[in-house]
Amino acid sequence: MHKKLFLPGPIEVREDVLKQQCRPLIGHRSTEFSEMYHRVVETLKELFNTSYHAFVFTSSATGVMEGFIRNFVKRRVLVMQNGSFAKRWVEACKLNGKEVFSYDIEWGKAVKPDMVREELRKKHYDAIIVVHNESSTGVLSPLKDIAEAVKDTSQDTLILVDAVTSMMGVPLEFESWGIDAVTASVQKAFGLPPGIAVAFVSHRAMEVSKGIEDKGLYFNFEEMVKYYEKRHQTPFTPNISLIYALDYQLQRIKKEGIENRYRRHEEMARLAQEWAIEYFSMFPEEGYWSKTITCVKNTRNIPVGKFLEELSKVGFVIANGYGPLKDKTFRIGHMGDITAEELKELLEVMTDILKKMGYIG
Repeated sequence: MHKKLFLPGPIEVREDVLKQQCRPLIGHRSTEFSEMYHRVVETLKELFNTSYHAFVFTSSATGVMEGFIRNFVKRRVLVMQNGSFAKRWVEACKLNGKEVFSYDIEWGKAVKPDMVREELRKKHYDAIIVVHNESSTGVLSPLKDIAEAVKDTSQDTLILVDAVTSMMGVPLEFESWGIDAVTASVQKAFGLPPGIAVAFVSHRAMEVSKGIEDKGLYFNFEEMVKYYEKRHQTPFTPNISLIYALDYQLQRIKKEGIENRYRRHEEMARLAQEWAIEYFSMFPEEGYWSKTITCVKNTRNIPVGKFLEELSKVGFVIANGYGPLKDKTFRIGHMGDITAEELKELLEVMTDILKKMGYIG
């Protein structure tokens, strides 16, 4: 039995998208690949209305974020740490020899502009790292306002963003907002299988990169630019099959319309949040609820593992709480190509199971 995924990722992928990976391979140094990769890059730039450099890496976004740290952080970096994935970037900075300061925020709370101003007034940082949509807690931080706070306080501090579970699901105007580098894995709101990641980098960040040594081999953005500008290719062998799927999916997204896609995610978020409030409560602070992941506070003390097991038996998969929030919360992913009708079906099944388990009347 196929189990429909409503996870924070990977998510459900449409059959026609999956089939794109079965096409015969082409050489990554061929004209055919160059034409496809050029189309993918230019379509990404078109969808996000940007003149930034666009990249596709054969990697998860974790690799790309580590690349950001190595390519764009000279020495000192500030990480706004409000969840498990922000905590990961603190560790990555340390492991890459950077002087890192973690601004620790209670899990479930958003990164606020005043927090950023407070820390940037104390000392200068070469870069700040922010998780736009913290999937461990279901918090969507106000990225535009955060970027304004950075620019108001320290104009030469680069803004590096993890948009893993927000890109393609919520508006992200990174160029007009002044974000310098942003990345996302495609197994989230892009609606694709895992294995590649998308990134956008400002011209300012690329200039900074020229003065940084020891950037590494694989995630070297200068080399990526050189290969793209010369041949519309990548320095190393890419996942051609997944780029087939990305190329196809980007055209599907254009047909849907990016604004329509954002509205669909908004509607799904509303449905999931209303359900959570009716039967439990929301874990994140009000006003900062994610549009792609609903993190439900387990106010009824249900056995979350058993609940997920019962859901799985009837063909639906959601996620337990992450790390220290396991069993204290559970998470519903509603992004990618999932529709409001499919989400309503899930919520009805969840309600029926909870009634059978005796936790709701």
